Formats: sequence, structure tokens, C-alpha cells
Amino acid sequence: MSETTETTEKTEPNTFPWGPATGVGSMPGGDAREAAKTVTGSFEDFPFLAELPARGPGADMIGRSLGLLVEMYAHVEPSGWRISDRPGRDTRRARSWLGEDLDALEEFTQGYRGPLKVQAVGPWTLAAALERRNGEAVLGDAGACRDLAASLAEGLRGHLAEVRRRVPGARVVLQLDEPSLTAVLRGQVRTASGYRTHRAVDRQVVESALRDLVGVNEGQGPVVVHSCAPDVPFGLLRRAGVAGVSFDFSLLTERDEEAIGEAVEGGTKLLAGVVGSLDGPLSDPGGSVMGVRTLWRRLGLSPGILADSVVITPTCGLAGASPAYARAALAHCAKAARSLADNPE
Repeated sequence: MSETTETTEKTEPNTFPWGPATGVGSMPGGDAREAAKTVTGSFEDFPFLAELPARGPGADMIGRSLGLLVEMYAHVEPSGWRISDRPGRDTRRARSWLGEDLDALEEFTQGYRGPLKVQAVGPWTLAAALERRNGEAVLGDAGACRDLAASLAEGLRGHLAEVRRRVPGARVVLQLDEPSLTAVLRGQVRTASGYRTHRAVDRQVVESALRDLVGVNEGQGPVVVHSCAPDVPFGLLRRAGVAGVSFDFSLLTERDEEAIGEAVEGGTKLLAGVVGSLDGPLSDPGGSVMGVRTLWRRLGLSPGILADSVVITPTCGLAGASPAYARAALAHCAKAARSLADNPE
């Protein structure tokens, strides 16, 4: 693994040394050591803690994050994850698998110094997915949403401290996965019956909760929000204090361009998903980032800041890909990032 400048106790997001490319989070298969080996071998400058949802409930993104909660517990029902009174088998399984993944990451990052990304589901996607005891989503209860966000924040503090203990040279980037965020803002999350939708959550309430989660890593490293859904609310995320936004580049429309230009000019890092997350042909690396260059020119942004402003990633997690394609996709991200740096115009 390559070395960067020695870690300091406090790091401001705008001076943080981001790597040129990284992954989103999930990988295929169930072998934690193989996943860690692939990730660290593919991204010497910006590895990430792999998630392996194929292992089953508790390794999925929702269950994994529920396992981080403090004084809140959940178990699996046929309809999904539901709040419990006490930790049970599903909670223990989630925590055990996370421990295995951390063991593997620690093994393959010996002596590493530099940025390291870890992922957790954000408070709003978690509130849309987790059921209360009556079967309705936590999202429908404002008090329960606050309790869930507070529990997640406390759990993440402990998790990030554990990652820093295991990989002491790492500058930890926290990625909050929020694929349901736009649906939460628009009142598009369905109730348990499927006939109605939950009321849209006020944008200021959403922003405030995200700002509190951003504070979990304050002074230690930046926080990124990832969404592979259309219409990512770039402006809201910037106001909440996130240092970077991770998104599927292919889903951008003209109405996103002004917000993206403002984000770049404001110092927000763009984690641009340009490499497909499912098996398929891969273009040449330069072709994969052609759209990024074109957008840059259309926005009138300086080519000189392109490589420093953009991190190349797959469009979403790679859990649905074959192991061979996942390895090829990660390698392709690294090559595409080099192409962007070598030829920003």
C-alpha cells in the first residue's frame, strides 16, 4: 500500500488527501479475506471496508448498520427488519460478521497510511427500512426517527474509533448510504399496506439529522453521502456539511448541473459512479470518464481542478456482480481515474 503524509489528530475536509478512486461498499461472495485482499489490491490510495450481503440477514446494508445501534435492537421478520426489546440472534450475527470484516481489513492494511472509507446506512434510509412493532416504518414517527438517529450516531462513534484503532495510520472517511433520501423528502415511501405513503419529511428536519451525523466524524475525517437514486439533493447535502457526494453519474440530468457546479466551487468532492455495477462490457478507461470531462467543460469549470475534485467509483455496490467482474470493475475505476488525471481536457 502506498504511503501519504503522517496522520494528524485533526483533519479539515477541504485539506483532506482523497484518493483518486474507490468502491461504493458491497462486494460479491462471502469471504471477508478475499474481499479485503481485492479491495486493498485495487485501491492502494483509497481502500474501503467491504460489505458482503450474500452471507444473509445481518450482512445486508440495513442489518449491518442496525448492528451498530446503541441501546436499540432489531430482528428479522418476513417483511424486513423490526425493532426488538433486546439483542437477539440477528443482532449478534450482524456484529460478528462486521468483526470478521474488520479483522480482514486490519490484516491487509498493515502499515497503511492514507484515506480509508467505511460505510453505514444513513438515518433516513434506515428510518424508511426499519419497522416499529406495529409493522409500520420508523419514518412515520418523528420521535422514533430522532431516537434512531441518536442511537446511530453513538454507534458510529464507537465504530469509527475501532477502525482507527485497528488501522492507526488511516484517515477515516465515513460514507452514509442514503438511497431512500429523495423518496423521504418527496413523501414516496410506502406504508406497510402499500396503499398509502408516509408524509414527506420537512427538509430542515432531514438536514438537521444529517448534520448531526456529519458531526460524528468531525475533526477526524470527512463524511460522504451516497445515493444511487435519481435526483440527489446536492444543495441540502452541502448545507448539512457533507464533504462529498457519491452518486450514479449516468442518472444526472440538466437540472442537476447548476447544483453540481455550485458544489464543486464550494469545495465539495464528487464521487462519480461511472463504471457499471453489474456484469457487462467495460469501455476503455478514457471512455468511462468522457462524460465527466464533457460536464466539466459545459459548466465552465477549470480542467486544472478536475482530478482533485472527482473520485471515480462504480455506479453502485458490486454485490450483484460476479467476483471476476467485481475485480475488473475496481481495477477499471483506478485506470479511469488515472486517465482523468493525465488528460483532464
